[in-house]
Amino acid sequence: MKLRGYFHPPGDKSISHRIALLSLLAEGQTLVSGYSSGRDCASSLDAVQNLGVRVDSQSDGLIIRGLGGLVKESASLDCGNSGTTMRLLMGLLAGRPGRFELDGDDSLRRRPMERVAAPLRLMGAQVECPNGRPPVLLTGGPLQGLSYELPIASAQLKSALLLAGVQAEGITQVTEPAPSRDHTERLLTRCGASLKQDGRTWTVKRSELVLPGSFRVPGDASSAAFFLCGAAVVPGSRVEARGVLLNPTRTGWLKVLERMGADVETFVIEEDSEPWGDARVRYSPDLRACEVSAEEIPLLVDEVLILALVATQARGRTVFRQVDELRVKESDRLAAIKAELSKMGGRLDIEGSDLIVEGPTRLSSPREELTAWDDHRIAMTLKIAGIAAGTRVKVRGEECAAISYPDFDRTLESLSQ
Repeated sequence: MKLRGYFHPPGDKSISHRIALLSLLAEGQTLVSGYSSGRDCASSLDAVQNLGVRVDSQSDGLIIRGLGGLVKESASLDCGNSGTTMRLLMGLLAGRPGRFELDGDDSLRRRPMERVAAPLRLMGAQVECPNGRPPVLLTGGPLQGLSYELPIASAQLKSALLLAGVQAEGITQVTEPAPSRDHTERLLTRCGASLKQDGRTWTVKRSELVLPGSFRVPGDASSAAFFLCGAAVVPGSRVEARGVLLNPTRTGWLKVLERMGADVETFVIEEDSEPWGDARVRYSPDLRACEVSAEEIPLLVDEVLILALVATQARGRTVFRQVDELRVKESDRLAAIKAELSKMGGRLDIEGSDLIVEGPTRLSSPREELTAWDDHRIAMTLKIAGIAAGTRVKVRGEECAAISYPDFDRTLESLSQ
């Protein structure tokens, strides 16, 4: 069994969230093509519509009409499983007059929100989140800019503060300890925000925002990673992702693949607000272990799981440094990936905040039932692990892949030979 052919990944999750959510502050309307079909991004669309945004679907995309800040002054919003929806809404609604309740499913209720709430309180918002987790009760109003050093490199936390800062009086400065994905900054700039970067510090001022007349969402780089990484470890494989996002803050996993000796090619086709193009990976029989530094992790945090699978086929000891953030995602991803890949013969360990993978290991059909841990990225990693083991595996709860990639099984079927 091998993976061969090409595919078009679904629209990028991170960018889809942001173009939908920014319609709360920006004026005008935009035709969005390629909006993500995943359930998480549907949560963002539902939220902005509940706050007054009009969204119409047509054959070539979505027409989203911005509110220019004139959101409803009271709303209860269901963010589903989406931490991005909740955290970015906190920043957006902090500057709007009104009282808002943000809640989600059981998984989302376990994820930390105090790291966003604390700096928003310093800007003047009233934010309550019992035990630092959802539900979140937020009373918005006039905000004052602040200078804030992020305790961790987090695109969601950075984005929430920039979205609050674009509404605040004075200047807001956000400094991150290491680079993280920059989709919010790119989109704010395209919509006319007064935003500047100096090293790892972003400075934003109160700005009037206007949606672009049209907006293309490239294919999701994190979704593409499953099949491209699979191609690197399955003999005879050659897979190409077409129309995929090639933003440098999202392709750190491709650099790790190359460092491990994988055969990787990328071709940028267009650079608008986001660079996109094609990415191709061929099977590499002699992969080498490597160390992934703590500074790299924010640029590939969603791809650590599938890279761990690749590491099971690499010669030596691969170390992912300081990946504690994976413990507070949809699941405890560190515990999940160790438990599930071990069932297939993988040798993984957790030392402090580091994930260790020893290779190469011959993967085999699992001796015990595999489970997705209610986590879409665990589910998809395990399905690819099955192909690497020369079989098709059943994963309990695998339907949760629809959170980010509803057509995952269809794509897997089309590439499997």
